[in-house]
Amino acid sequence: MELIIILIAIVLIVIAYLVGNKIGTLRVEKLIDEKVKAARLDAANRSRAVLQGQFSEQLAPFMPNFPFNPSDCRFIGKPIDLLVFKGMDDKQIEEVVFVEVKTGNSKLSQQEKNLKEAIEKKKVSWFEYRKN
Repeated sequence: MELIIILIAIVLIVIAYLVGNKIGTLRVEKLIDEKVKAARLDAANRSRAVLQGQFSEQLAPFMPNFPFNPSDCRFIGKPIDLLVFKGMDDKQIEEVVFVEVKTGNSKLSQQEKNLKEAIEKKKVSWFEYRKN
């Protein structure tokens, strides 16, 4: 009789272990699925934000209150969004303006800060390359 009770106890322990293990595995799989879905959503949102920013950068010259003639603007993209050749449309360039377009709360990157500093310190030059 004691042997049967011990065997039943062992069987119950094994069944409890297997059930607990299965429940734990299902919970972990569900948690992983939720994390993957959240990561995918976050990636999609970030990608959307980047695309929106790139779109805004290229459309900026055509937006209301943009202070330059859109015909004078050239999109560069990196490390600066636009170069404005003031007066180019009138065939008389009088100034070159570097324009960085930002949306929302975005800030200048370190590279953009470095470029801004170089321009402000007038570390800008002309180089003519001739291929023979």
